[in-house]
Amino acid sequence: MYKIAVVPCDGVGPEIVVEGLKVLDAACRKHGVEYEKIPFDIGGDRYLRTGELLTDQDMADLAKVDAIFLGAVGHQDIAPGILEHGILLRLRFEFDQYINLRPIKLYPGVDCPLKDKGPEDIEFVVVRENTEDMYVGIGGGMRKGTPYEVTTQTAVYTRRGTERAIRYAFELARKRGKMNKLTLVDKANVLTHGHDLWRRTFAEVGEEYPDIKLDYAFVDACCMWMVKNPEVFDVIVTTNMFGDIITDLGAMIQGGLGVAAGGNINPEPGGVSMFEPIHGSAPKYAGKGVICPVATILSGAMMMDFLGETAVAKEIEDVTSAALGTGRWGDLSTRSGHRTAEYGDYIAGVIEGTITPDA
Repeated sequence: MYKIAVVPCDGVGPEIVVEGLKVLDAACRKHGVEYEKIPFDIGGDRYLRTGELLTDQDMADLAKVDAIFLGAVGHQDIAPGILEHGILLRLRFEFDQYINLRPIKLYPGVDCPLKDKGPEDIEFVVVRENTEDMYVGIGGGMRKGTPYEVTTQTAVYTRRGTERAIRYAFELARKRGKMNKLTLVDKANVLTHGHDLWRRTFAEVGEEYPDIKLDYAFVDACCMWMVKNPEVFDVIVTTNMFGDIITDLGAMIQGGLGVAAGGNINPEPGGVSMFEPIHGSAPKYAGKGVICPVATILSGAMMMDFLGETAVAKEIEDVTSAALGTGRWGDLSTRSGHRTAEYGDYIAGVIEGTITPDA
């Protein structure tokens, strides 16, 4: 009996989480997996109501669950950064979710903006270090609002933080067994101090993995190759900031934010990990039932795979992939004409056997 924290949060978050749980329930029932859903009232509405973001009691309760299933964070009546730092970054940092895992996979039937590229060309994974870099918040300023204003935001890299992300990526490349290739994305030709640490650590750890080919790409070149020749990538490992940027590019080449799932992972025994679609809360679409929930559904599959329930994860991904491959769903954006609940009803129904899959 797994304990899953359900944190819908803001905007479209509650409606996509409903569909993700609908599919998760169907797949778990089919494979005899039991889990308890533990709801948490966290997000912009509570902050406006009480002034609370994440309380110490919230954190203590979340520390007892096996995983967190998150919708979206962001409220139109709250300044940018308050919820993101007070909720997302606090969860990532305090639960030491030091891996942000982003599969970049183009599913059959999903439109790709790249000419002549198909599912066989876009299928790689980005491992983003998730607790260091400029996100630690070290910096400051003086003379704000004057012509002499000065600000700093310091990028922090530690040997421990760098090595554990790199080591996770090597293990993943070996586990995938696809190309047995790991690409380090950095900017070592300009950021000669911090990224020299990344290069040295990458080379040293790489000596322990003679079966894995070491590859290097500056971040600007990586963006170019992701558009021109995405098929050259297997697993990418990179810094927090660069990972934040290139995974959004990855979302576009895999068909859009509506299909982009992600995980914030603490791989250590007893660690609490969090799974979510990578898109935001899209408040202007909230309550309209037009948001594609596929990214949330696939995040549920990632969560089950992380928990060791590989049959459940495979069931969800295979049925979702087959559904997309029919071409029925077309554009996965708000322009598709499909209702949010249609996706969940169809995929859950196929898993349960109450709906005959489209040809």
